[in-house]
Amino acid sequence: MTETETEVRGSPMTIQQVSRLSGLSEPTLRYYEKIGLIPAVDRDRDSGHRRYHPRVVETIKALGCLRSTGMSVRDMRAYLSHLDEGARGAAPLRDLFQRNADRLEREMALMEVRLRYLRLKSDLWDARERADAGAEYRAIDELTDVIDALQP
Repeated sequence: MTETETEVRGSPMTIQQVSRLSGLSEPTLRYYEKIGLIPAVDRDRDSGHRRYHPRVVETIKALGCLRSTGMSVRDMRAYLSHLDEGARGAAPLRDLFQRNADRLEREMALMEVRLRYLRLKSDLWDARERADAGAEYRAIDELTDVIDALQP
């Protein structure tokens, strides 16, 4: 068992430890507490520093995964609210994840267009450097279509 696994299963963790484990920044952890996405975190009696208990850490790890997909706070809140509903919560959770998967797929398609734009610009400047007018015109022609796809 690693030190991090021991920390999660055992004693409360500091904000630094939770940040490192979850990938969420310390300000994000404080914000999630402030808006009630995670419950109020206990404080050390002597220092006043936050001490995250293992159950909360598990929730925060899940939120870190959801955030890494670009999920909104509203959807993360919905996710947490449906977790304890059992079979009744399955359909709303399925829909939430499908909607977010669809959103991410659209974002990825747009990223592909942006990547194509950058590659074509590179090709254009490469052709210009080599004084290859034919390759330069081909890049410009392709760029026209890509630029149209990038316009809102």
